[in-house]
Amino acid sequence: MNRVTLCLSRAIARVTGSALGPYQTAVVRIGFAATWLLFLLREYPHRQELYGPDGPWDLGLAQRLTADNHAFTALLASDGQAFFEAFYALAVLTSALLLVGWRTRTMSVLFMVGVLSLQNRSVFVGDGGDNVLHLMSFYLVFTRCGQVWSLDARRAARAREGQEQRPGTDLVGPALWTVSGVLLVAAALTGRSGGGWLVPAVLWGTWAGTALWWAVGRWARSADPRILLDVVADVLHNGALFVIMAEACLIYATAGWYKIQGSRWQDGTAVYYPLHLDYFSPWPALADLLSANGTLVLLVTYGTVIVQVAFPFTLFNRRVKNVLLAAMMTEHAVIAVVLGLPFFSLAMIAADSVFLPTAFLLWLGGRAARARDRVPRRRAPALPSARSAEADEQPRVGFGA
Repeated sequence: MNRVTLCLSRAIARVTGSALGPYQTAVVRIGFAATWLLFLLREYPHRQELYGPDGPWDLGLAQRLTADNHAFTALLASDGQAFFEAFYALAVLTSALLLVGWRTRTMSVLFMVGVLSLQNRSVFVGDGGDNVLHLMSFYLVFTRCGQVWSLDARRAARAREGQEQRPGTDLVGPALWTVSGVLLVAAALTGRSGGGWLVPAVLWGTWAGTALWWAVGRWARSADPRILLDVVADVLHNGALFVIMAEACLIYATAGWYKIQGSRWQDGTAVYYPLHLDYFSPWPALADLLSANGTLVLLVTYGTVIVQVAFPFTLFNRRVKNVLLAAMMTEHAVIAVVLGLPFFSLAMIAADSVFLPTAFLLWLGGRAARARDRVPRRRAPALPSARSAEADEQPRVGFGA
């Protein structure tokens, strides 16, 4: 009984004492932000047909649909062209800022609003990758995804070294909080806060929690309130991280078990057919080359089912899990090229990244930092300083540190 109590207390201390998987959540943040940013840029010439007020799925149809399914979308607040263009530009900007990790708490919320609003505006133009991005954008709001590999992490490191402004003098954070509050109040007063209650509740909760965090950091006389807020943030982060992992396992398990029931997957010919669909054949010669080998089609068909069904059970064995994880990422990369589904593949690879081992991510970060350091930089003219030349030559804390 004592051993059980001891293990339980250690587990509770681990969950409440730190935000687990900082590198994994950073990779998930970068992956999904990059996926959405590339999608918005690629579809910029077609934005009107996809989500604009003059598209086939007009405002009236969108309002009728959201009235039934209570989906959140801020694009129903106005059918004006200027509003849509500004919102689309904001979605691009917040995706880029989340990618580099600038004010990740605020950017993750705005990123979620952009994803949900655009996707729920025209729900019939997406695919499986959009569904994954839809879910993960919501979960990212609850994570502390800017602990490493972000501009926030670099700013925090400089603050600890005394190179940044003193705590409590930050003007950007309060400005973002004020603007967000004005928009939330305006949406509430005009009744244009979107469908349903969950997303508006998250928006208001995040806004109020940010104000509480700032007030405690500035005016609390003891460390106890800040410690309590850190515990709450860690619990929310770890819970969201667990949900992201469970969601990825559920996606693969569901897909695998449904495939088992299909006759084409049972006889080993299922992969052959999408290779010959015009919609999924950007490289017909490559598709013909792959489908001409019956043994290869059989192995890929059965291998896909085996990997998807077995993956959730391999999480208890690190080596087997890493092998299957590499196989699944390779499969998605092949799908991106052969079937012409780059954004679906990027979304799935970003979801798979939550299972990458920390040692590999540290090695990858080190390689990225060394590659960055090889890029020549323009040196600013030297200014008079009391520091010695040796101190001026000390390495800076950078993005890949």
